[in-house]
Amino acid sequence: MGGQNSKVLSITGISLLSGGLDSILAAKVIMEQGIEVVGITFETPFFNAQKARQATDRIGIPLIVIDFTNEYLVMLRAPRYGYGKNMNPCIDCHTLMLKKAGEKMEELGADFLFTGEVLGQRPMSQTKQSLHIASKRSGYEELILRPMSAKLLPETIPEKEGTVDRERLLDIEGRSRKRQIAMAGEYGIIEYSNPGGGCLLTDPMFSRRLKDLFHYHPDFKVRDLELLKAGRHLRLDEETKIIVGRNEKDNDAIEGLVENDDVVVTMGDVPGPITLIPYGCNEEKLHKAATICAMYSDAPNNEKATAHCSRGDTVKFIEVTAEKMDEVQKLMI
Repeated sequence: MGGQNSKVLSITGISLLSGGLDSILAAKVIMEQGIEVVGITFETPFFNAQKARQATDRIGIPLIVIDFTNEYLVMLRAPRYGYGKNMNPCIDCHTLMLKKAGEKMEELGADFLFTGEVLGQRPMSQTKQSLHIASKRSGYEELILRPMSAKLLPETIPEKEGTVDRERLLDIEGRSRKRQIAMAGEYGIIEYSNPGGGCLLTDPMFSRRLKDLFHYHPDFKVRDLELLKAGRHLRLDEETKIIVGRNEKDNDAIEGLVENDDVVVTMGDVPGPITLIPYGCNEEKLHKAATICAMYSDAPNNEKATAHCSRGDTVKFIEVTAEKMDEVQKLMI
């Protein structure tokens, strides 16, 4: 690996590819130097590889997708450098990605890593100090190149050894994207994702739900993380949460994640949502969940309606009256 072998072998750079414009441009800048590029991206319940797959299809490079959910969750519970505005541990997240990409680089015998990060573009994760911390703690600091801002950063081994021509790298800094958009035009790149987005950990509502899960159900499963993405979430007590579908898409998603020890509540005679009680509950909370399900259904206010409550192969029917909206609002997570 490294510059020594690159004198006689083809040079390969591993691109940490989000699928956004910056990562696409970084790959093009490196490819222009006759360097083979292999993309690598990551999946967890909080973000997926869809944008990266689309990007690599457009620019014609192979893509390696790594699911590192287990390691990610260990980090997410106690990130060394804390969270951003919500539950986003950006510095620790980037560190872990660089570490895993470095391991893949060694496995493949590639020469260096590079990212599409732009100095100063993001206030938490793309300051000079944050970039340095993530690189250093990954264990691959001197092999991590950032082509978009390389001339503003210390030289890396691939630059020092001539594996990559530093003069052909860039000096972009700050939040303006004018230069990137101009470059996209020059390269003929007309389709690309908007910057940001894609990570659920930056979403305030999802973050509230995740904090609630961490606090009340620290032994959660990946299925519980998937459930955070669908429906309305209401906490009835320390042990009991319910999830109420908002629309057909939510209902389908919830129904697809039901397990045998869950309770599912629906209204028997009128259209309405699926209401899920993960891992079940006592009779009092079941009745409460049924009244909430009735409130979000087409059941007439102040009239009795029949709720169907099933757990595994067991079904029971209970008569309820729809709960008041202001009482339901108090339970929202």
